[in-house]
Amino acid sequence: MRKKIVAGNWKMHKNAAQTKDLLNQLLSEIPAETSAHVFVAPTFINLASAVENLTHSNISVAAQNVHQAESGAFTGEISADMLKSVGVKTVILGHSERRSIFHETDALIASKVNTALVHDMTVIFCFGEELKDRQSGNHFNIVENQLRDGLFHIQAKDWEKIVLAYEPVWAIGTGETASPDQAQEMHEFIRETVRKAFGSDIAEDVSILYGGSVKPDNAKEIFSKPDVDGGLIGGAALNAKDFISIVTSI
Repeated sequence: MRKKIVAGNWKMHKNAAQTKDLLNQLLSEIPAETSAHVFVAPTFINLASAVENLTHSNISVAAQNVHQAESGAFTGEISADMLKSVGVKTVILGHSERRSIFHETDALIASKVNTALVHDMTVIFCFGEELKDRQSGNHFNIVENQLRDGLFHIQAKDWEKIVLAYEPVWAIGTGETASPDQAQEMHEFIRETVRKAFGSDIAEDVSILYGGSVKPDNAKEIFSKPDVDGGLIGGAALNAKDFISIVTSI
């Protein structure tokens, strides 16, 4: 049975003190018996302290990125071994901002996936179409290509370490709105695409998160859709009350 997951991507927000404050709020207010697996992804410099603060809690820590190389002259980059050494076992890869702002290609993301899997890390694999793709009716092709080129080279056994996160980039900060039915339509397509490539067992077991501006007022309806298994949360994850409301909506 696939997991229900809510992951908060903090992006480049929260210094050390602010990170500790937000974690303490989450620790004190997230119900111990929530049905969702909860992740937070602080900045790199706050990962070690986050792991320490969340020890023995029901909240896990994820990194926002990782370099594909094991080590080397890559100034400013972080390796999988470094993440594992501070207790981080999950990494977000292929996020829309990494693709658009930092020009990460499907081939590069695929190599990062390989590195993460070699280190027995769980990958939250992000993908999704932009506004021009949705307007041209090319959204299904874009999503299928990103899945195939960035992820479908892995072996069947590796899928137990994969979480999918669909990001409709066209519905994030554009003034456009993605409806719960549009989310379900794409999630159903994604699951069917996985089914065709890897079979029904893997398709039914993989969690598919929605990453299109989930907020407290729309989370419950979005999460009620049969192929939506949770959310990858951006801005709302920076506010404890909002994030907890989303977590408890699942």
